[in-house]
Amino acid sequence: MNKVKKPSMKARIAHRYLGYFLTGIMAVYAISGITLIFRDSDTFKKEVAIEKTLEPNVNKETLGKALGIKKLAVSKEENGIYYFETGTYNTKTGVANYTKKELPYILNKITKFHKAKSGDPLFFLNIFFGLALLFFVISAFWMFLPSSPIFKKGLYFALAGALVTVILLFV
Repeated sequence: MNKVKKPSMKARIAHRYLGYFLTGIMAVYAISGITLIFRDSDTFKKEVAIEKTLEPNVNKETLGKALGIKKLAVSKEENGIYYFETGTYNTKTGVANYTKKELPYILNKITKFHKAKSGDPLFFLNIFFGLALLFFVISAFWMFLPSSPIFKKGLYFALAGALVTVILLFV
């Protein structure tokens, strides 16, 4: 005899298997999210020496754009060499030597995964993951019958979590 499953049982099953399926991507998002919290510091970053050859005689105003360094400021010019905070640029040869702080390879890959934009190939996966997280939120309320004590207790926790979220948004 084939039983018809209640919506709460279907929600539990979908919640369970989607949770198992997404464990890898959830781990990646958790690690990259923690890493991104420290993006304004040098935590996790290592210093990398870079030598780049540009056209000779790039002017001070466009040097930052040519090197891909935001807010580059030339602090000194001496004998055709521009000095800036992280390196130098020789106007005669076009050679720039500078250092850059970057995340290690694997951390860089997973943070780029986390920050994918609509033009990136992975953005569909990010949308799917976001929708899956919304499903987890909604399906959590289908796990138990509304008359059960566990459901009522869960509502208190959900309310407390929502209040903490609202407070943190405005702090």
